[in-house]
Amino acid sequence: MRRAPLALLLLAPLLGGCTRTADTFKPRIVITSPDGGGVSRERSFTVRGYVLDDQGVAQITVDGKAIPIQPGSRKIANFAFQTQLTAERGQYTIRARDKAGNESTLVLPVAVDTTPPAVQVTRFERDGNVVRVTGVATDNNRVAQVSVDGNRLNITPGARVEFYAETSGSFADIQVIDGAGNVAKLRAGR
Repeated sequence: MRRAPLALLLLAPLLGGCTRTADTFKPRIVITSPDGGGVSRERSFTVRGYVLDDQGVAQITVDGKAIPIQPGSRKIANFAFQTQLTAERGQYTIRARDKAGNESTLVLPVAVDTTPPAVQVTRFERDGNVVRVTGVATDNNRVAQVSVDGNRLNITPGARVEFYAETSGSFADIQVIDGAGNVAKLRAGR
């Protein structure tokens, strides 16, 4: 009789590992494309992303309509959908539900941007075969990339981006791309 309580006392720590924990992790929705989030040159474009959940994603909806989860892991569920904008701006409500019923919502504002970025050279100097160029790229939304003579510069994307580059030759070909994919080009030289 005295052995039963002793056996239970010894088994208690082992049985404690059998308890189930509740899933309180809400799915996380991430947009990967287009690069500028929800900005494009076109009224119809593909939005791509994924939903991350530790127990697996059960369903993804856009504006209340279920969209297919692309093949692969349910813990990282890839998705894509096509926009159909009738105006310059709009929004899509993306919802994700995991297997435990936890839900997350992301409201994605989308916009059509047909305005190219602007680029201005603030300083240009040539020393022999070396060309130094300093400038500013601006955009109504976001400058995503600046290249000089085909070499992409390390910038922090934003509405206003200052840049500096050294190259060789007589001039510098500058290309600026905004978040929607609009391009501005400038040949700097004297």
